[in-house]
Amino acid sequence: MELAKQSTFAQFRLPDELRKPAGVRIEILAGLTVALALVPEAVAFAFVAGVHPLVGLYAAFLVGLITALFGGRPGMISGATGALAVVMVSLVAQHGVEYLFATVVLMGVIQIAAGIFKLGKFIRLVPHPVMLGFVNGLAIVIFLAQLTQFQVPGSAEATGHGMGGGEWLSGWPLILMLGLVALTMVIIWGIPKLTNAIPAPLAGIAIVAGIVIAFGIDVPRVGDLASIEGGLPSFHVPSVPLTWDTFEIILPYALILSAIGLIESLLTLNLVGEITGQRGGSSQECIAQGAANTVTGFFGGMGGCAMIGQSMINVKSGGRTRLSGLSAALFLLLFIVVAAPLIEQIPLAALVGVMFMVVIGTFAWKSLTIMRKVPLVDALVIVLVTVVTVMTDLAIAVVVGVIVSALAYAWQNATRIRASTYVTPEGAKVYQVQGPLFFGSTEGFAELFDPTGDPGSVIIDFADSRVADQSALTEIEAVAGRYEAEGKRVQLRHLSRDCHKLLKKAGQLMVDSEDDPDYMIAADYGVRTGVLSSGH
Repeated sequence: MELAKQSTFAQFRLPDELRKPAGVRIEILAGLTVALALVPEAVAFAFVAGVHPLVGLYAAFLVGLITALFGGRPGMISGATGALAVVMVSLVAQHGVEYLFATVVLMGVIQIAAGIFKLGKFIRLVPHPVMLGFVNGLAIVIFLAQLTQFQVPGSAEATGHGMGGGEWLSGWPLILMLGLVALTMVIIWGIPKLTNAIPAPLAGIAIVAGIVIAFGIDVPRVGDLASIEGGLPSFHVPSVPLTWDTFEIILPYALILSAIGLIESLLTLNLVGEITGQRGGSSQECIAQGAANTVTGFFGGMGGCAMIGQSMINVKSGGRTRLSGLSAALFLLLFIVVAAPLIEQIPLAALVGVMFMVVIGTFAWKSLTIMRKVPLVDALVIVLVTVVTVMTDLAIAVVVGVIVSALAYAWQNATRIRASTYVTPEGAKVYQVQGPLFFGSTEGFAELFDPTGDPGSVIIDFADSRVADQSALTEIEAVAGRYEAEGKRVQLRHLSRDCHKLLKKAGQLMVDSEDDPDYMIAADYGVRTGVLSSGH
């Protein structure tokens, strides 16, 4: 009982980073840096989704606040993201923003259910090559998203997405923009060599903004994107008919958005964990993301998920606890309610420079050097996931990567089925099967046997094999049927406990024994044919 109490209170123990004033300062400054970078991102993603900028800003605040307090990984940042915005745009265009709010509420409920049923654990099925492709693809997406800032203010918004449709900067404005971006990147690179008292990204933003404001340099600023001034988000029940037709409209979008949101969040959770050396709960993150989106839908927000770019800014700035994420959300709200005129003066070039440094730090450069060292399939998966992430969206890319990796694994295991044989003093022929028996290896398994040439008694020994699925059961029955047609008898030996249970459930075992699964005795089981198929 005492141990349980200690374990409970340990969860609320003040982190080591916050036991010193310097640690608190770093966490708060990291949050401020993240909040500054969140503003143009949230506004841009709101434009992509076809909604008012405040809808994106409110989502960034609410999702960021709730996940910072209850998420599975301290220090991870969540907010409105482009991966979700590109799915939302068609819903908003066809049915309006109120249907988007209802969809976000349902999306949150689905994510909460995923957390309750612990579906987040399936993120373990994502192979490392898929993770590398995810990181590379997202880095490229972040880079491409910044290119919209090199367009004439207003032209990107007018064309919807900005990329490829707006009017690009040229001449002296372009030179100024590139110069300030480069200056910001140099400051971020150089500041850590001089001092760690202030996060390097925040120093870059502050210095470049100071130069632009002091000298009155005419470059695009945050205020040129849109006004971010507004009040506190207010409770609002989505104005949609409570009918089955409404449910049919929002359910497909909610399922897609919840899947994308959870995949991106859980992959970001693992990535941040690798950098910080911390472990986090995937189920807890699912519930936190779901609760955040449900609340956001009732407060006029567009929903969101984990943001790898802002999470990297936070981690690189020293953010390791929930205080940094909480600070980022509160600073963002402060910007909206009080400090909008000041924040709108920050040059976009400074924020672009920060994001370019995030791209450099996020991209898995080592993946370029290991391409020749890893199996060809893994190299192809890295490239495939990267390309699909850039061309479509993260969820499709991860699913494609997992499927390709699984098929490659299945093919490799299908070629490992083999058997050695010997004849017992009693004249029975024993096949010692090696390798997994599943849908991919059944054909190779069938080719191991010679029903015509074998003696009247045949024993199939599974000590070095596993019966994995229904295809395997059917093939065992088919082999037994071929021997039965020749008037010969087949017995199974050394079944593991899971194999024994599988065959017994299918009704194929003619002898019931609990000894053989633990290898206490080498019981031989007869095979009952005609159980799983009618063609033998």
